[in-house]
Amino acid sequence: MLPSRFTPPIIAIILLCAAASAAPAERPLSFNRDVRPILSDKCFFCHGPDDKHRAAKLRLDRSEAAYDVAIEPWDAAQSELIARIIDQDPDVQMPPPETGKRVSEQELEILRRWIDEGAPYEAYWAYVPPKPVRAADRLDADRDGSVHDLPQGVGPAAGVIDQLVRSELADRPLEPAPRASRRNQLRRLHLDLTGLPPSHEQIEDFVQDDAADAYQRRVDQLLAAPAFGERFAQYWLDLVRFADTVGYHGDQIHNIGPYRDYVIDSINDGMPLDQFSREQLAGDLLDDPTIEQQIASGYNRLLQTTHEGGLQPKEYLAIYAADRVRNFSAVWMAATVGCAQCHDHKYDPYTSQDFYSLSAFFADVDEEKHFKNGTNALPTRREPEIDVLGRTDRMRLAELDAAIASAEADGDSPRLESLRRERKKIEDRKQRTMITKAIEPRTVRFLPRGNWLDDSGEIMQPAIPKFLGDIREFAGLPTDARPTRLDLANWLFDDQRGIGGLTARVFANRLWYLYTGRGISPTLGDFGGQGRPPTNPDLLDHLAGVLIESGWDLKATARAIVTSETYRQQVMVDETRRRLDPYNELAASQSGHRLPAETVRDTVLEIAGLLDHQVGGRSVRPYQPSGYYRHLNFPTRRYSPDEGQMQWRRGLYTHWQRQFLHPMLKALDAPSREECTAERPRSNTPLEALALLNDPTFVIAAQSFAARILRESHTATKESVATTEQRVDSRIDLAMKIAVGRPANAIEQSALSDLLKSELARFENDPESCQAFLQTADEATVAWPVGESDSSRAAWSSVARAVLNLHETLYRP
Repeated sequence: MLPSRFTPPIIAIILLCAAASAAPAERPLSFNRDVRPILSDKCFFCHGPDDKHRAAKLRLDRSEAAYDVAIEPWDAAQSELIARIIDQDPDVQMPPPETGKRVSEQELEILRRWIDEGAPYEAYWAYVPPKPVRAADRLDADRDGSVHDLPQGVGPAAGVIDQLVRSELADRPLEPAPRASRRNQLRRLHLDLTGLPPSHEQIEDFVQDDAADAYQRRVDQLLAAPAFGERFAQYWLDLVRFADTVGYHGDQIHNIGPYRDYVIDSINDGMPLDQFSREQLAGDLLDDPTIEQQIASGYNRLLQTTHEGGLQPKEYLAIYAADRVRNFSAVWMAATVGCAQCHDHKYDPYTSQDFYSLSAFFADVDEEKHFKNGTNALPTRREPEIDVLGRTDRMRLAELDAAIASAEADGDSPRLESLRRERKKIEDRKQRTMITKAIEPRTVRFLPRGNWLDDSGEIMQPAIPKFLGDIREFAGLPTDARPTRLDLANWLFDDQRGIGGLTARVFANRLWYLYTGRGISPTLGDFGGQGRPPTNPDLLDHLAGVLIESGWDLKATARAIVTSETYRQQVMVDETRRRLDPYNELAASQSGHRLPAETVRDTVLEIAGLLDHQVGGRSVRPYQPSGYYRHLNFPTRRYSPDEGQMQWRRGLYTHWQRQFLHPMLKALDAPSREECTAERPRSNTPLEALALLNDPTFVIAAQSFAARILRESHTATKESVATTEQRVDSRIDLAMKIAVGRPANAIEQSALSDLLKSELARFENDPESCQAFLQTADEATVAWPVGESDSSRAAWSSVARAVLNLHETLYRP
């Protein structure tokens, strides 16, 4: 064999020919994937669905209208669309120069090629029900069997996921990344499903477990853990814009905390998504609604309200109605129907009639009382409200009532007194919460141009968007019957006569985002013309099918995703991937990213040994800067942080002040929850580092982590016979094992050892600074071991602080 540096010309020619023959053919154009996004961005504002403001009577979102005026199929050179784009006369050129939009050369080439291929249109993907998908339909019979060869233990649903992903990769070509290390697999799984990191012991146990079902067992354990409901609730509360305050004007506190517990309990119980949604949209309309269903109906009260003395009720009822339509359509339809408030939608087939018809479904929600008896008190009144206990307390109360009846019958006075005391203690834990109670529906009028002062519009009845059907026909109602919120909820999830398939696709996409870091359709909140089509439509349809066929079981769908090989891949970036799939849209590897704000807090507190794992309860107030609420009025605020264990609750329970979101949450991209947030941004700014280094919560966590390192190192090693250097190395190893599940490498050992030495010297030379630093936390919070000097404690706290702020600690691998 010739040395690799010699390549005779004939061999080079053969290699070049082979490479050329192996290169994939250019993919056929798809109207939805390749062409519609260009037309929507550049053309639909003037030449789209809005017929009232359509220019030149040209409509480009429908084939017949486009062919009549602007497109000559099979002949781009003779098509007016192309001629106008390339014309240099500003009075003729499209898009008009004053719009600031321009068709790029690449986009122009796509349009030309599409027209020359016949300009085929396609029905818009988001409004076509998902079709059954068989992986075999996507596989090329000429390929070898490697696409089919999946590791043992991958279930049927997960196996189809992998085959659909790999067949798409083969068209590029891109190779799927290898499996992540077992440590990273378990860290990813714990962080995604529970929002908490695994312990080093759990990682070691998984690494050593060579049983075929080792991974699946961990998946099932985590799906059954109470923390699963907490982690998923964190995302759901973003969707429905849950907050502890009203949002407008004085941003007063309102009573809604029990709704959050309902969400957590429902997810942990495995409540199907259709029932979960039905109870929120229309729990008050169900037959003899339970306490849980009444609490669930608080969804309809989550919007922003005002308690300003000079408000105009009519104006705010219009504002509230628009808010409801925006949130309902965003949460369950990934649609921007709110854009049709003043005119027909510019990019999608929603009309202003559709907007006001949808708002009429919510006209029976009683929300006018606060105009008359709302207050500036904390909390404000937002009737109707009820007093409720958490589920565990309700169950215990029933047991106590039975025991009290028995003790009364037996005349057991001492036992009776004890039971009554316990009952009183539980009753005192009741919380008020807003609920929905249906009233006689308000009159809803079409508001021309969205003007709430204009009463000339027709009276609107509840109806779904016209292009999606007739709600009366769906519900079997006579023409004079008024459809209800319950009919609307049922329509959302009926996959035969309603839009259940479309709803399933919306939530399947969001589950994929939660467990891979990116949606199959990247725009999670907008499946319309301004959104982006799915990169793998068959995969999205398959997942929608899994969700429907499982009976709308979120856990079953999550299980299918996280047990797939695609999920278990390592995070991998190389030149080929950057070039062919720079944003990892095809899931050729896993996507690593910084953890969400609440998970950052929970991870740090868990590592430090401080996290309170109690599920449910009222909102809590962590430490925050003094004076942060100084601009809040009606009434003025004085913030007092909670004390004791309440300070160490999970981030999910943090008091959510819409106008002044907690600074740590804000720095790490948590939303104010004024609107539906389907996807949080992920930034990387100095403010994040400053918050994590200086927020008292994290300073105290660093001290508690340092104390844990010192305590456990005494227990785990024979430090008394070790040298100082050995003790330091051992403690640094322990710190890294606790934080990220592995010992320190040589670079980390050196850097952290140097940090320890410099901090020891600093604190020994400045005892006052040392004392001030250590006094941040009290002895009840940080359990220091006996025998360590103050300077050692403070120095190790600095080391712990550095470890807690490592990229790897706060990163989802």
